[in-house]
Amino acid sequence: MGSAMKTDFLLAIKQLTAEKALNEDVVFDAVERGMAAAVKRGYDLPGEVSVRIDRYDGAMDVWSEMEVVEIEEDIADEDLQIDLERAKEIDAAAVIGSPLRRQHDVDGEEVGGRIEAQTAKQVVLQALREAEREAVFAEYSGQEGGLVSGLVQRIDNHQVIVDLGRAEAVLPSDEQVRMEHYRSGQRIRALMIEVLQANKGPQIVISRRRPEFVRRLFEMEVPEIGRGTVEIRGLAREPGYRTKIAVYSRQEEVDAIGACVGMRAIRIQNVVNELNGERIDVVQWDHDPRLYVEHALSPAHTLAVRFVRDTNTAEVAVPDQQLSLAIGRDGQNVRLAARLTGHRIDIKPQTVAERLSDEGRGAFAPQEELVIESEPEAPPPPIAMPVVEPPQPTPAVDEPAVEPSYEPAALIEEEPEPEPTLAATELQPAASQPGQIRFGEEVLQREQEEQQRRPRRRPRYIETVEEIDEDEDPYAQYADYEDEF
Repeated sequence: MGSAMKTDFLLAIKQLTAEKALNEDVVFDAVERGMAAAVKRGYDLPGEVSVRIDRYDGAMDVWSEMEVVEIEEDIADEDLQIDLERAKEIDAAAVIGSPLRRQHDVDGEEVGGRIEAQTAKQVVLQALREAEREAVFAEYSGQEGGLVSGLVQRIDNHQVIVDLGRAEAVLPSDEQVRMEHYRSGQRIRALMIEVLQANKGPQIVISRRRPEFVRRLFEMEVPEIGRGTVEIRGLAREPGYRTKIAVYSRQEEVDAIGACVGMRAIRIQNVVNELNGERIDVVQWDHDPRLYVEHALSPAHTLAVRFVRDTNTAEVAVPDQQLSLAIGRDGQNVRLAARLTGHRIDIKPQTVAERLSDEGRGAFAPQEELVIESEPEAPPPPIAMPVVEPPQPTPAVDEPAVEPSYEPAALIEEEPEPEPTLAATELQPAASQPGQIRFGEEVLQREQEEQQRRPRRRPRYIETVEEIDEDEDPYAQYADYEDEF
């Protein structure tokens, strides 16, 4: 193979590696297997033919191997085995059971020209397709449960084929949302649930119906969930209609519901848009099952909740006019609340619940004390070593700079500094309590005290009613101060 041809050959392999986004060794291995098949067929070489292409100069090394057996009668495959007597004629060091290796002088130009070039090309392309399939399978394998994004390519037998770039995903009919309509060219997100190795390559199965899809969307939109500050403790969904999600904050200063909703509801609106308008209720998770049931039944207002541990039932009393709101359309609200909390929920209107309380039943009836488990404390953050700084002198109270006055000194009066009142002292945060939240009233009180400390000045000029001569310059009296102005 000429030097120019070798260079072009190596450049073609590197270009193919970049286009397919494959490992260079994988591409070389595929090309070597294709060339070996072409050399064996074109030269009719016995044994198992192998080809090695030099990664730097493109030189091709060809050899074949045959198994050495004792006598000719032991040969099961003449193409792969040879008896010891003939093996000795080729290599005097041949031993029974060891492979007989023979080097072949094959010209690369003849392989690409005289021998069946089309067959060699097909073998190489097939090997490259197999290598690409293995690379794609290795890329997506182990990522089940994650989000993928792609374009709808076609709809075939109620199945939506989505192009993910390097692979195709299948959205089966039972994993689709009934209320959604898909069209070609539409970009969608979905939950990857399974990766299979098929004859035509890796097959990725995705879903937009499962509740975990909503969980992954919130994890993507809410940074607090990704950091672990806010946790999703419960999730119930009826695809296309409504979803209830229970969240909990591991830090008291972080509002779990506010973090999920976002500024001006931008975060939850992005999730709703991805779900094509599906309604989402974000509720507060609580250790107390009674409070948890109350939150799960929102937006309905509950009057009382009685939890029966033996039957895992929550008896709920709601105002008579909110009974339909608590139950929801076709029982959707209470059904999702039951799935979210994991308890049976028995809703009664207020009048019925009061009547049942006389019999010792219902939400208003006395109930036993519930033992509520506390949340384990989160590990404290690492303590940073304090930076010791030299003591700084206490700065004096900043006073506004007094502009030069040209009035008598008696016109400038300073009022005595008022004594701090008890209310103002209580509003000041203690110095031993760093990080304490300061409220607006405290800031306002501090500003008022600072204003009181500032000296009050009277007007620099006293207005008098005097007749001014029209011929006289009214500004002549200030001529001495012209430079200073």
